Amino acid sequence: MVELSALSKNRPETLSEVNALLDQVRRSRIQYFPSPTDWRDEVLYFLLPDRFSDGKEASRELLRRNEIIDLRKTADRPDWNWKQWADSGKRWQGGTINGIRGKLDYLQNLGVTTLWVGPVFKQRVRLDSYHGYGIQDFLEVDPRFGTRQDLKDLVKEAHDKGIHVILDIIINHSGDNWGYVEPGKELKDARNVPPYLPWPDFYGNPNNSSNSGWLLAWRDEFEKGFTTNGQDIKGLHEGVWPRELQNPEIYTRAGNGSLGSGDVGDPHAENKRTDFFSLKDFALDTPNTLSFLATCFKYWIALTDCDGFRIDTVKHISLEDARNFCGGIREFAETLGKRNFFLVGELAGGDDVQDFYIDRLAILQRNLSAALDIGQARTTLTDVGKGLRPGSDYLNLFAENTQDFGSHRSLGNRHVSILDDHDHVFGKKLRFSAEIPDDSPVKDHQVVAACALQLFTLGIPCIYYGTEQAFAGPAQSQVQFIRGEGWIEGSFNDRYLRETMFGASHPRANHENNDLDTQVNSADTTLPGFGAFGTAGKHCFDTNSPAYVRIATLCKARVENLILRVGRQYQRQIRLPGTGFEFPKAGELIAWSRILDNLEAICIVNPNGAATRGGDVVVAAELCPEGTEFEVIVNTAEAAVGSHFGGAHRKNSTVPVKRLGDTAFIEIRDVPPAEVLVLVKKL
Repeated sequence: MVELSALSKNRPETLSEVNALLDQVRRSRIQYFPSPTDWRDEVLYFLLPDRFSDGKEASRELLRRNEIIDLRKTADRPDWNWKQWADSGKRWQGGTINGIRGKLDYLQNLGVTTLWVGPVFKQRVRLDSYHGYGIQDFLEVDPRFGTRQDLKDLVKEAHDKGIHVILDIIINHSGDNWGYVEPGKELKDARNVPPYLPWPDFYGNPNNSSNSGWLLAWRDEFEKGFTTNGQDIKGLHEGVWPRELQNPEIYTRAGNGSLGSGDVGDPHAENKRTDFFSLKDFALDTPNTLSFLATCFKYWIALTDCDGFRIDTVKHISLEDARNFCGGIREFAETLGKRNFFLVGELAGGDDVQDFYIDRLAILQRNLSAALDIGQARTTLTDVGKGLRPGSDYLNLFAENTQDFGSHRSLGNRHVSILDDHDHVFGKKLRFSAEIPDDSPVKDHQVVAACALQLFTLGIPCIYYGTEQAFAGPAQSQVQFIRGEGWIEGSFNDRYLRETMFGASHPRANHENNDLDTQVNSADTTLPGFGAFGTAGKHCFDTNSPAYVRIATLCKARVENLILRVGRQYQRQIRLPGTGFEFPKAGELIAWSRILDNLEAICIVNPNGAATRGGDVVVAAELCPEGTEFEVIVNTAEAAVGSHFGGAHRKNSTVPVKRLGDTAFIEIRDVPPAEVLVLVKKL
């Protein structure tokens, strides 16, 4: 852990100060925590700091599974105000960095080896950007989350438990730190989202008489424009920090356009220059802009000893700028001994965009390490995990001979598998478990079937907070009360993906009406907290929940068996009664092998939510001579009930290989709905 005292002093105001500190770091030869040898060995867990833990769960009751079941049977709750609960979801809830620290054992016991923390950097005081993606100070932690020391301590304690930490960063845009002022208007009337101006035009362009009169006005703490001169920014909550970012020329100032418009490869396309709604786009091709931002984030590596960055909105950054930023960050990390610093990009737009950037940025692993697999693969994984589509629809996405992102999935270290996340840029804004019928016996653990596909197929799996508790939103009978509050198909409202784990009783004091100290120390008692399953005041850190127990079992097997992390992958045909060996249709068993040298593991998932399934599963005939046996190392149905389990394929039991001509197979029978088996060949 970094012990250089200069790094821990008050946050720098300028990047000149930061560069001096970084030079000290380079000279000091501080011992930093090493990178993983191979990120395929890791299980990631993604959380939003505001929604995970405030460290006060001991003062609240656990929301128990029987209570959740009772809520689902309740058609109406006359003492509950659904609009207030939904309104609360837009607000800061109170999660902190120290809250995360207090849950490291919970994460370790789940099997998490890398923690991906949503942005912790200082946001604007009077806005509701609890998600962290609207940065006002690039060198400070938001006081609502804690302090820079808290962040250092989190990383140190995670490392002590063998958990790596990835920080979420943003270089495409800053927060809503300034506004556009129309000619003749006062600075206090600064506004957002004027119509987009194509390259090379911009608002305030002296060479275009129709735009030259526009001004850029820096905002004060109360979101009012107050000056056009960055030197007038004095207060910590005014404008943007550090000083070097207070220059209008490092912003595109192009207004609000379409985030999907234009060629992804065109550095001057609309998708590269538009503001991100109210968040202001950086002109990364302007001299020094990119190096300024790189210096900011090098500071966070040196200060915290973090192990990687998740880079937001990479699609909206030109290829050259992304390459230069990633290369600079990677080289700096290597000087600290972090030889495999992880750089994973958020590339909205599906397989084509992911393929475009990874193809051009992953050369010799010098730039972007991997992409979040958030396009069509995520929605396919959802459907396959629910038995709505055949397993081949997902496993075929790993085809090596494809011209799209599948060729990168087949490498295993180029994609981070995503089931649920905080955005759902493709598909409905609903978690995996939301649309499973409330009376389904697998409502609280069918998500495990999809998680098994993540954990045991090629790639780097990532679990989103709450998945291990089968977060699903309100009961389906109660959704009617919030349909006017964004719970609709195709909605752009992300809040229902972001319920709190810690079950705040109330959100933080209103950000619009209260200063930062009041927000940190007080709550708004007029609203309930945005608790999971349509509740408030009860936390969900249930280590005995049906999904948690099963996922922990899967993660443990993954950690203990190298073959499940790096072995080659083959989908296996299955023979059902009255059929030959073939790839099954939707709702039948999904089976695939992982092969490493002469070892073979067979992963079997029953995605059916209602029926037990079985079949004869093909294994590698060339590796399985007469007398070969496969041993069961995972049975999630057994893991859930322990010694009371009376079903087939108990852990440590064996299954003999049988042959039909040249085909070798094992007989798998009576796999319960939404359960998982893993077997390995005995030597």
